Parts: sequence; C-alpha cells; structure tokens
Amino acid sequence: MSILWYGGRIYTLENEGNMVQAVLTKEGQIAATGNPEFLREKFHKEITIEHNLQGNTMIPGLVDSHMHLIGHGEKLLRLDFSKIKSSAEMLSMIKKRVREVPEGSWIIGEGWNENQLEEKKILHRTELDEAAPNHPVLLKRICRHALLANSKALQLANISKETIDPAGGVIVRDGNNHPTGYLLDKAQDMILNIAPFPTLDEIQYALETSIKDCYKKGLVGGHTEDLSYYGSLENTLKAYENVVEKGLKFRSHLLVHHQVVDEFHLRKGENGPFIEFGAMKIFADGALGGRTALLSFPYKDDPSTSGVAIHPKEDLEELIKKARRLKMEVAVHAIGDLAFEWILDLIEKHPPGKSQHDRLIHAQILREELIERAKSLPVILDIQPRFVGSDFPWVIDRIGDEYLKTCYAWKTLIDSGIPCAGGSDAPIEPVDPILGIYAAVTRKSDYENSGKSYMPDQKLSVFEAVELYTKGSAYAVHKENKQGKIQPGCAADFTVFDQDIFAGDAEELLNTNVVMTVVDGDIMYKRGQ
Repeated sequence: MSILWYGGRIYTLENEGNMVQAVLTKEGQIAATGNPEFLREKFHKEITIEHNLQGNTMIPGLVDSHMHLIGHGEKLLRLDFSKIKSSAEMLSMIKKRVREVPEGSWIIGEGWNENQLEEKKILHRTELDEAAPNHPVLLKRICRHALLANSKALQLANISKETIDPAGGVIVRDGNNHPTGYLLDKAQDMILNIAPFPTLDEIQYALETSIKDCYKKGLVGGHTEDLSYYGSLENTLKAYENVVEKGLKFRSHLLVHHQVVDEFHLRKGENGPFIEFGAMKIFADGALGGRTALLSFPYKDDPSTSGVAIHPKEDLEELIKKARRLKMEVAVHAIGDLAFEWILDLIEKHPPGKSQHDRLIHAQILREELIERAKSLPVILDIQPRFVGSDFPWVIDRIGDEYLKTCYAWKTLIDSGIPCAGGSDAPIEPVDPILGIYAAVTRKSDYENSGKSYMPDQKLSVFEAVELYTKGSAYAVHKENKQGKIQPGCAADFTVFDQDIFAGDAEELLNTNVVMTVVDGDIMYKRGQ
C-alpha cells in the first residue's frame, strides 16, 4: 500500500527553499517525490490512498531533542503554576486543591517561577503551611532544579535545623538556620525520595496525555529522559511499551540516566521502532534560576556563590569512564561555563568511540575559548531556544552584561560549525516547537511588550530554527540519513501547518496552527477531529 501526499507547499529541508509537489510513502518510508501526475502514473498500481494537503504547508516531522516526556504529561495533569502572575494566586490554587483531596495526601505542583510574579517572591514554608496545614506540599520550580516544601513535607523527610546540606545540594535557611522550605538540586531528593511514586497506570496515563499533546503541537518524536524517576527502569519502560501497543506511534529516544544504567544493561529484548535507547545522562550542574548553574565567576546578584557542582570533577570522570566501558555516548546537562569546561576536559581525555558523539545539553553560559574547543570535538549541543524568552531580562542581573556576548549564542554556535539540535526541556518550558522557533527568530522576552530583541545578532532565520528540530534532532541520534528531511529513504514523518512558516512576518509564527501530524505514514493527529 502506497500513499500520495500532494496539493500543498512541501518543503524538503534538503536546502533552504527546496520544495517538491508531491510525496509518495510506503510502509512508513518516503518512496519517491516529484510531480503528482508522474507519481500517479508510475505507481498507479500501488497507490491506495491520496491525501490532498488543501494548500497547507508540509515539512519533515518535528522532533524535540531534549524533553521529559512523562514529566510533560504530569504537568498537564497537576497544579500548573507556569502562567500565574502572583504568589497569592499560587496559594489560592493550593487551597482549592486542599478542598478537593483527602487529608494527608500529597499536593504536587509544577512550573512556578518567581521571576514572573509581580512581587518576585519565593514562598516560605509557613505560607504553604497556612494554605495546607495537613497535607505535604511539593512544588517544583520551572527549572526542576529547585522545589518548595511545607513543614509537613519537611518533617516527613526529617529535614530540620540540624540537617546537613547533601553533596550537590542546598537547603536554603533563614537567619536562625531554620529551613525555609526552598531546596536546591540534590537537596530536592530528600523530599522526592519520600513522595509517593506514581503507579504504572498513572505513569502510562501521563505518558499518553503527553504524547497526544505533542501530536497537537506537531511533534512526531522526542529525545526524553525519564528512566530514573519512577521507581524502576522496568516500570517506566512498561508504560512506554503499553502506549506503543495501544497504537500511539511516537519516536521516543530514551536517554539512560547513570543511576539506572546498570539496570539497563541487564535488560534484554528489543523495543521496536518507537522506543530506542541513547546516551548515558549525567548532570554536571544545576540551573540559573536557583543560582546553581556552575560558573567560573561569582553570580552578579549574589557574589557569595558561583553555583553548584552536582558531582565533583573526579566523580564526573568516573561516570564518563563507565560510559566508555559500556560503549556508550554521554549526554551531559551543562548550563554554566565551568560545568561545560569540565565536560570538555573529560571528553578530550576520554573521547567517545568511533562514529560516536557526545551530547552537551543546554550550553547557555559559554566563553569564546570553550566554543573554539567544542568545534574540534565529537559533540552536538542540545539547545533550547525558548530559554531566551523565559530567561531574559532577569538573567542579565544573574550573570552581568560583561558575560553576555557568548551566552545563549545560538547563531555563533551554528556558524562555528558545531552541530546543534533544538528542544524545549518540557515540562520546564512549553513543549510547542513553534514557540521555540519564534524565540530563536525574534529573541524577545516573555515578560515585556516592548518588542525588544536580546542579543539580536544571535537571531536565527526560520529555516535555521526549523533545522534544529528536524535535521539537528536526526543528527543527534545518528539518523541524519533516515529522518529530518523529505527525501526517498527517510521516515514518513510529517508536520503540516495551516500557513507557510518560511514566508511572511515572524510574528505570524504565533498564529500558526498544526493541521496534521503524521508518524510512520499514519495520521496521528488531524485538527478538528
């Protein structure tokens, strides 16, 4: 059975502006492209279905190169603070949830960000206690490198005035050394480890919810890191397998957190075309929001700290050596320039195997010499263009103007020849790739209506931005000849929009709707159905 797709603008992404009139797909692959009449004549015995694109725009299927797929589903199902404007609104949402759930059950929320609140305030545990005196409360900051807990949750975790900060984490305290309820990086584990793990059914429901939302946003796949957060690797994988069995085709490329890598290597069996495994995931540092990204200089707005190393450098080296023994690539979270520098040092010392490359995730705060070094190494950078919208202008106060030149420098990185892939880091940021493309092209802040662009010399063209989510994501997983383009031999994965995203004003991107999402030749989402 072959399918003919025609009647719209079909961008191949082989080169900028390259288009074809029609695409023929067969058994989940692109078999041919060209004139629709020619394809009908040549393949008339095979074509059983024709899809008229009705003048809409088709591009290769968009793939998010760095996300947390189950976490995105959880955010959709939990208290979501990502759009609120005041701490009073946060507390009101918590009080409402208290009235809805049994006493003693956990209240979990996602996505709060003090920088978008009118009063720029981080709630204190006593305020959470007033809203929920008889429920443990766990509120994950937007970066997921910090959380808020009330006294009930702190007591269950045995966190008190006497508790020592764990390695790689900080228990924020008041003037009397009492915990405020604000926990950074590895200190979060003290709460997370006692909070109830979701059941298999709950994990699966979150995953299904997430994938269906991704379809609506035009995503055909995602490179995701979920395997260490839900009790066991097997439990999480079972959820993925169940979802695939239900017919939800989504190209899930799973990074393997170092904490479950041994369990992973004991596992046997194949997972089919929609579940594949990737590099060993390692965290080198934290995030800018909580001042835990590891910098080579003090934070401008808090000179007492330069961030947090999740692991001492010698421990990072042991993790990378372990990956090499297992013939694995590494994917390392590195936001700060010192974290990035450490990883470059270790990759130079312990390079990946032949035909392999490592992934450096985020790469936000860099220096010119680090970019030069990265150019000569087998690495790809997983960047999140949407961070420009959510981090500016407050990040300027964090790091200072003098360090901005090579920060969030997507154009510099691409022009230097370093391979880059585009992702959202959902649920940290919205999963919608159009928002990422818009941020890469305009470099505007979410918090302003001035129209100002931050570091406008780092703007990307729409084509360059779309490449991040297509050819870039494909290259990251060694699929550059199988995904990310519309050409024979590539996967029949397509994203169809209601307007030509490569034409017109950049502001029109925000008015773009996904008409259809196609995975493996099957329509997984069609607007209005």
